[in-house]
Amino acid sequence: MGLLTNRVERNEIKAGDHIYTYRAVFTYSHHGIFVGGSKVVHFRPVRNLNSMTETSSDLYDPISPRSTTCPTYPDCGFRQPNSGVVLSCLDCFLGNGSLYCFEYGVTPSVFLAKVRGGTCTTAQSDPPGTVIHRAMYLLQHGFGNYDIFQNNCEDFALYCKTGLLIMDTQGVGRSGQASSVIGAPLAALLSSPLNLLMPSPVAVAAVTAGMYCMGRYATDIGVRSDVIKMAVEDLALNLGWATLHDEVAQENETSNR
Repeated sequence: MGLLTNRVERNEIKAGDHIYTYRAVFTYSHHGIFVGGSKVVHFRPVRNLNSMTETSSDLYDPISPRSTTCPTYPDCGFRQPNSGVVLSCLDCFLGNGSLYCFEYGVTPSVFLAKVRGGTCTTAQSDPPGTVIHRAMYLLQHGFGNYDIFQNNCEDFALYCKTGLLIMDTQGVGRSGQASSVIGAPLAALLSSPLNLLMPSPVAVAAVTAGMYCMGRYATDIGVRSDVIKMAVEDLALNLGWATLHDEVAQENETSNR
């Protein structure tokens, strides 16, 4: 991995690594935890099992149920009912995309140099065994409701790697990708009055880029002050996911009667 790209070969990744691949001609990326044995645990939206209609959030995570089973791994695609946490083989996770490895513990200068969000964080990763335990536990118990900006596939992988949760539920989640989506238009909006003060378009562009980068850095999970470390076994109870999961299960059971 280098400053310009985090692309790696398959033989370079290790169990417990946070990996990702780009979709739709690099429009966005899909993230997961490599757990070894050519398997990846990742998070996607849960589709309505009684309907063929996909939610709008599926546009950001297009991994859909396959019409045929994986020819190599019978357990590829395993997930619990009403859960978006999925076990896939590496081939199915990547599709036709390349393999990238998310970086942890980078310096602020390196973080700011990587203009695109969703590639690195200043936060430190926990040991691989802890990371894999979190991913496999969430595969069995779920990770709550998928949300593009507050609880997406990158948020899932970041939690598995660090155990950190953001307690401000009204803001942007842990995802650097989501921060970039929000930060770029916001930086352009805030810098627009500078057009009246700075005659040079280059100067305005430089200020806008600086505001965008600093906004990304301020929302990085490694520097935020509204984060706490939470054991994976306590997630459902503390965040109300257990109650929500029970309610959904009851609704499905009632509708099937």
